[in-house]
Amino acid sequence: MTGNVSSLSFCWRIERADGAGLALTSHDETVVRDGVEHRPDPGVVPAAISRSLGLEPHSSEIAGALTADALSGGDLELGRWDGARVTLSAVDWEDVQAPSLRLVGGQLGEVSVSGGTFSADLLGAASRLNEAVCPSTSPECRAEFGDNRCRVDLAGRTARARVVAVDGGRLQVDRTFDERFLFGRIRYLAGANCGSTSVVIGVEGDTITVRDLPRGAVEPGCVVEVREGCDKRFETCVNRFVNALNFRGEPHLPGTDLLTRYPGS
Repeated sequence: MTGNVSSLSFCWRIERADGAGLALTSHDETVVRDGVEHRPDPGVVPAAISRSLGLEPHSSEIAGALTADALSGGDLELGRWDGARVTLSAVDWEDVQAPSLRLVGGQLGEVSVSGGTFSADLLGAASRLNEAVCPSTSPECRAEFGDNRCRVDLAGRTARARVVAVDGGRLQVDRTFDERFLFGRIRYLAGANCGSTSVVIGVEGDTITVRDLPRGAVEPGCVVEVREGCDKRFETCVNRFVNALNFRGEPHLPGTDLLTRYPGS
């Protein structure tokens, strides 16, 4: 990259898991790169970036003021930006033909909000080296219901309802559900939690029990979308979904108690 140091600016691209995103720049005017308009937001800056040779996971941190309309403290606290993909580049705003210099990229980790400012850890691709090389064996399926490993078609397996009353983790809705929705997902389509999800751990007629309430209050009248679930057992995969070929578990593998099952062992 050529040019004066004074003509360089930071450009951020932050994309949430649901597809929503932001493009911000530390410059005082809009900067266009790759067809994307980066809106001025000088308050967002890299707080710390470290780089080293080898395969050690790199660490980075971003911080800033909550000045962007789409980047509010409420959304950060509600977890809407958890796991968002982040790219930070240095751009010469005077030369539109100059290539961008990518400084860091990864996913948002732990986020903290204090007053009108926020800070967040940035997890790079090398952080995946801390994950297990291969999964542990398990009698239950390790795939997520409907993902590219499970491959069950989720079309027609959701239903919408309206919340009538809330009692802790129990949500009364305006329609009934059966056991197919047990261990499914409930997605909030309105209110403070719009877009967030909870796991269904109980279904009894028009009452749904969720494992964790969202961080915002669930108000009566909120519209929710409830998706069918799976208990991850091999019998369910075979009999209900006819999907034994994609079962990601070892239901017939002897457990560690094999030697204690028989007398005299």
